[in-house]
Amino acid sequence: MSSFLVAAAQYPVSAPDSWAAFEAGMTRWVDEAADRDAKLLVFPEYASMVLPALFDETVQADLSAQLDVMQGLREAYVELHQRLARERGVYLLAGSFPWRLEDGRYVNRAWLCGPSGAIAFQDKQVMTRFEREHWKISAGEPPRVFETALGCIGIAICYDSEFPLLVRAQVEAGAELLLVPSCTDAAAGYHRVRVAARARALESQCPVVMSPLVGAAPWSPAIDMNTGTAGVYGPPDRGFPEDGVIAQGQLDVPGWIYARIDPAQTREVRRDGQVLNLRHWPEGSVTAAVERVTI
Repeated sequence: MSSFLVAAAQYPVSAPDSWAAFEAGMTRWVDEAADRDAKLLVFPEYASMVLPALFDETVQADLSAQLDVMQGLREAYVELHQRLARERGVYLLAGSFPWRLEDGRYVNRAWLCGPSGAIAFQDKQVMTRFEREHWKISAGEPPRVFETALGCIGIAICYDSEFPLLVRAQVEAGAELLLVPSCTDAAAGYHRVRVAARARALESQCPVVMSPLVGAAPWSPAIDMNTGTAGVYGPPDRGFPEDGVIAQGQLDVPGWIYARIDPAQTREVRRDGQVLNLRHWPEGSVTAAVERVTI
């Protein structure tokens, strides 16, 4: 398998005035990255939450009402990204969508669309306080990995990346590349996810691609403030940058950042790196009771 270009979006919030405007904007974004020959495009968590701007101010101001009206757009949303991935011959991770299940619960669902037209999803596993206390978003289906022509991919949606055992399960299932779509309203939240992404790259010995939502949408109680920087991180080891930063954008500036990913490089550092974090994980996992000593 040869190397390929990945594009991570610093995707700006907006207030589209029609579905056609949203579709045109998304098409421009995908075309820009595809024209650069990117083969994997990553959009952030809750990029779909610009869609309540299509409805009246009463809906825009009500978190519950937003979730309800968005269900009428969800098939069109997935079909749009599916079509763009197929037309441009790319893998595309759509911005996650609050998806209502048959039992009435909502989950945070990110759809991965392939160039063949195939689609599959990853649900967020661990909800933030805002999601669980105010928005009533629930945990979805268990973690997955996605076998693609680019290699085996794992997706850890924002807060999920801060839980090593979740990501470890994906890595043990074969993931060689991790995607972290994020949505954080403050610098502290952004740095937590960024630190987590870099830690997962270190311990998993593989690249991690982070894509944040950026900008302000004062009309929205869900995505009113958003800050972050897109980044592609790897283990600070042979074949990767000494600081582990493969690529990184400018804080809160909309646009794509690009990085070349070489699956062979990941396999080699896992096989013969200066350190072998992935292989030595069991030795660093405490399974016995920790002794407490007073001196």
